[in-house]
Amino acid sequence: MKDSLSLRHFVGIALDEDTPDHSTISRTRRLIDLETHKQVFSWVLGLLADRALLAGKRIGIDATTLEASAAMRSIIRRDTGEGYEEFLTGLAKASGIETPTREDLARLDRKRKKRTSNQEWKSPTDQDARVAKMKDGSTHLAHKAEHAVDLDTGAVVAVTLQAADLGDTATVQETLADAGLAVAGLVDREAELHPEEEPKVNVDGIEELVADKGYHSGEALEQIKDLEVRTYIPEKKQPGKRHWKDKQGQQQAVYQNRQRVRGRYGKRLLRLRGEFVERTFAHCYETGGMRRCTLHGRKNILKRLMIHVGAFNISLVMRKMLGAGKPRELANRMAELVLGASKRLINLFKHKNADNFNLRSTNTPRHKGHFITVRWHTDWEMANCTTGS
Repeated sequence: MKDSLSLRHFVGIALDEDTPDHSTISRTRRLIDLETHKQVFSWVLGLLADRALLAGKRIGIDATTLEASAAMRSIIRRDTGEGYEEFLTGLAKASGIETPTREDLARLDRKRKKRTSNQEWKSPTDQDARVAKMKDGSTHLAHKAEHAVDLDTGAVVAVTLQAADLGDTATVQETLADAGLAVAGLVDREAELHPEEEPKVNVDGIEELVADKGYHSGEALEQIKDLEVRTYIPEKKQPGKRHWKDKQGQQQAVYQNRQRVRGRYGKRLLRLRGEFVERTFAHCYETGGMRRCTLHGRKNILKRLMIHVGAFNISLVMRKMLGAGKPRELANRMAELVLGASKRLINLFKHKNADNFNLRSTNTPRHKGHFITVRWHTDWEMANCTTGS
């Protein structure tokens, strides 16, 4: 903010005034509770609903890992509080090595199975971080952010922060419930503010859920079916034949989901999920710079996510109003506008001076292969054209 004139103008800070320190902003975030951040996020959803940018009928859910602000080398045991190197030194001495070297510790560590279990190890700086594999295959302490995205508009309806060691089938219920409450709240808001207008948000709430293979399980599909939500989740390849003894409910849910996914409409929804949901991750975490967290604790990170994703939703409003959701795209649109206006002025000038054009051609007979020279006596152009027939 200190070196940005646009941010200074937006916030109202003069050039001769000092900008707030980073610690001031962090302290303010800690003082404001999580419920207030959720209310701000709900207010942004209301802006989208007023502009028909949130339908709430078809929802896509997906999750991504965020690297925690904690180092793997600093993890300690949950039971004794020992550091990793201290723990390995104890194992080496117990195995008969009196003064183990670093090579001995590395060799002993490679022979151990499941070396960094979340049930045995934790981070002393971020208690909520969990050991997990990132997308690039590396192992880090991480959190898991899960988005529920409207597949009609691309708006993020709900965002939750989960432990990185939890599977997708274990966290989808919470994210779907938050999205359902958000849509229901928008329906009640429209009925209160605009009772005579046609509702812009689906009055029946969420009807369809689209996700990837990681969310497929018989138990999860049965639970979502009990919520009267149709699922479109691709099925994992099973090594053998499934047995449905005493699982009639799961069997019915799996077979119905399989039939829907194989249809043309189901394939179209899966393409929309890949387009809209992955776009929110790219904007919020890649270009938005939140792939690595700078805060500690689940509540603090979730507060930051609420504001960050809320800003992404506001960009949808800006894109509808101005045709661009980012300052760089707005600058590109302005350049296109200036170029288009210049072309229109040039064409208008040509049209007004069309009477001044003097067409002069040679008297050469038009035989096959002969040339005809056409000269335009204007300040704009001079061209020679030929006839080949």
